Amino acid sequence: MNAAYSHRSFVLSCAIAAYAIVFTAFVLFEVPGLGIAHFFYLPIAAMALTGDVRRGILAGALAGVLFTFGVLINPNISPSELLTLTTPIRFATFMSVGGLIGWFSCRDRELVERLRVLAERDFLTGLPNTRAFEAAIARRFEAGTPFALLLGDMDGLKEINDSQGHAEGNDALRRLALMLGSALRSEDEVARIGGDEFAVLTVLGRTDEAGALAARLEALLARQGSPMTFGWAVFPVDGENALSLYRAADERLYARKLVRGDRASQGGSTPSARSR
Repeated sequence: MNAAYSHRSFVLSCAIAAYAIVFTAFVLFEVPGLGIAHFFYLPIAAMALTGDVRRGILAGALAGVLFTFGVLINPNISPSELLTLTTPIRFATFMSVGGLIGWFSCRDRELVERLRVLAERDFLTGLPNTRAFEAAIARRFEAGTPFALLLGDMDGLKEINDSQGHAEGNDALRRLALMLGSALRSEDEVARIGGDEFAVLTVLGRTDEAGALAARLEALLARQGSPMTFGWAVFPVDGENALSLYRAADERLYARKLVRGDRASQGGSTPSARSR
């Protein structure tokens, strides 16, 4: 966003400079029939690209005002030229072009923002995906304050897919995502990072607190018919980078699966955490 803002500021500065250059050239060199005023479309377009319809219309109106003032002070052009029908037509054309370009620019930025959001969202659950979660955990490391990472596997997804079909399995994942999101605090971050694997970032800074949260989530989800097993790790106690935290959390998760006798239901190691 900062890069986009800087880019728009640069384009806006260029537009202002272009207005000044075209106006000066119009006053000094314009004679009837030369057409230097047509170059006003360049700063109109540049300014409209930095905003929306309103800014585009204002950009066109500014060009019209500069054109009018230029005619008045240019000794080679008779002021009577302003009393013809071409003046309102020029104003209307400048503002229409500016408004149209502003509209397209605004729509383009909206589309880019939607694509950015889609690129960082899991298509099935709507939760942040692995890419977004990695950015979130990087921000936590940059902040330098203690936090906890929870990794969770949905229990029995393979059985649901085998017995009831993948459509029902997908519905189960959506329900789990909704329940998991509603069970966490607003400052916590949750993402789907694998087929049946979810991850949570929370401000809890002690191992016992993270373990207690994992137990609470497991009990809550089990009561609602979506059993899940969690492992956890805390920064900086269990690791000082993402890889070490993932490994520590995954080891606790795998150990809890073994204790519960659910190792067979895993169908092997999950690709997201165990391959890190």
